[in-house]
Amino acid sequence: MDRPLERWFATMNAIRSICVFCASSTRVDPVYLDAADDLGRRMGRAGVELIYGGASIGLMGAVARGIHKEGGKVVGVLPKFFMKKGIKYDEADELIVTRDMRERKATMDERADAFVVLPGGVGTLEEAMEIFSMVQLGLTHKPLVFINTGGFYDGLFAHFQKMVELNFAKKETMEMLELVQTPEQAMLYLESFSPPELPSKWF
Repeated sequence: MDRPLERWFATMNAIRSICVFCASSTRVDPVYLDAADDLGRRMGRAGVELIYGGASIGLMGAVARGIHKEGGKVVGVLPKFFMKKGIKYDEADELIVTRDMRERKATMDERADAFVVLPGGVGTLEEAMEIFSMVQLGLTHKPLVFINTGGFYDGLFAHFQKMVELNFAKKETMEMLELVQTPEQAMLYLESFSPPELPSKWF
């Protein structure tokens, strides 16, 4: 059962907006779309604003429609060259058009209090890895959590662990992000999040 909105706000550490990185593919298994819809609904019920890539298709469209089903706010951030592709989410409460992909990512980072990563392709990984790198460098202390629907990110996190084992990254690297199995667990993680004490990347 979802927690009352007042209790949510009292314990969310000032998280009022969440940037969601995820796939725009329309060919994925429905289990991934269902997870995106579930995340959006939970965010909407909690009064947490969605910051995302602005598309109406794939998991991106599912999370946006999910939050709107519960009366939440959707902020889409779209580079101008995407406007010609006919994929924007016209129902977005706010649609920000950026010059390029770099400005798009910077805008999403600025507007969000936290980052949630649903399954996705190359673009999703690129966006998530930039935030991961920023956490490692101490440039942001915002939470980063991956939702591992159907074991999607098992291999990625095994690779992160391999980097640690081979001394390409410190053991504390694994404390810079979280892997959960469901949208509910992601929201609970954000509810209790406190930035960990992390060492310098180099020393």
